[in-house]
Amino acid sequence: MRDIVKILTDSGIEPNEAEIEVKMLLEHFAQYGVKDILLGNKPDTEKMKTVREKAVQRAKTRMPIQHITGFADFMGEKFIVNPSVLIPRDETEILVRKAVDIIKENNLKTALDIGTGSGCIACMIAKHTECRVIGLDISKEALNTALDNASRLNLFNKAIFRKSDIFSNVKDDEKFDIIVSNPPYIPAALKNDIQKEVRFEPDIALYASDEKGIEFYKKITENAHKFLNKNGYIIFELGQNQSKFVAEILNSCGFKDLSITKDLAGIDRVICARA
Repeated sequence: MRDIVKILTDSGIEPNEAEIEVKMLLEHFAQYGVKDILLGNKPDTEKMKTVREKAVQRAKTRMPIQHITGFADFMGEKFIVNPSVLIPRDETEILVRKAVDIIKENNLKTALDIGTGSGCIACMIAKHTECRVIGLDISKEALNTALDNASRLNLFNKAIFRKSDIFSNVKDDEKFDIIVSNPPYIPAALKNDIQKEVRFEPDIALYASDEKGIEFYKKITENAHKFLNKNGYIIFELGQNQSKFVAEILNSCGFKDLSITKDLAGIDRVICARA
C-alpha cells in the first residue's frame, strides 16, 4: 500500500492527505478498512488493481478524491457528490452546528437553505432538529443530487428542494424562522489562482462577480426580511476577510444581535443576525 501512497505524494499531494485518500480508496473500491488492517486481512488482488488505477487517475488529473469515489463525508454521513455540486467542507459543519443550536434554543420550525447544492446543509438541519427545511438552488442537476441525498437519509417531507434563483420561486406568503446560506463567495478575479482540485467544482457555486466576493450576501440580505418571521434569524458561511463587509450589509438592512463564529484557524467563518 505504500506504493499507492507514493503515487499520490509523487504528484505533489501532501503525505498526510495521501494517506487519508488511500484509505478512502481502499474502503470504497476494495471494501477494506481499519478492521481488516487490525485483523491482518489481505485485500482482494483484483480490487487492489482498481484502487491503484484510481490513485493514478487522482495523481494525473488532480480530480478531487470525492469525485472519484462519488461520496463526501459530512457530519458523520456520506453525501453523494459530483461535478454539479460543491464538495462539503469542514467549515460548513460550523455553519450547520451553529444553525442547529439556534433552532433548538429557540424552538424554530421552518428553515430556508439558499444555494443548497448537494443538500448537505438542509439535510443535516432536518436530521438534527424538528425543523422542516426547504433547499433552493438554480441548478437542476444540483437539486437532483440533493434529492438523492435526502432520500438516502430518509428525510422525506423534512428536507424539500425547489428550483429557485435566490428568492425567485419563494411565494410572498411563505415565511421562515431562519435563513441559512453558504453562498458563492470567491471573487471571480481569483479564479486563476485557485487550486487544481477546486476547478472540478461548479463555478456557479464558487464565484461571485464582485471584487470582494459579497454579491450574494447583499442579494440575499436585502430581500430576507420579506421571508422571515418576526425575530427570525439569518446565518451565513463567510469567506476569508469578509466578516466586516457582510456585517455592514446586515446592519444596513436592519438586522441586529450580530455574532461571529471563528473556525479552527481563527478565521471568521460564520455570521449570524436577527431580524
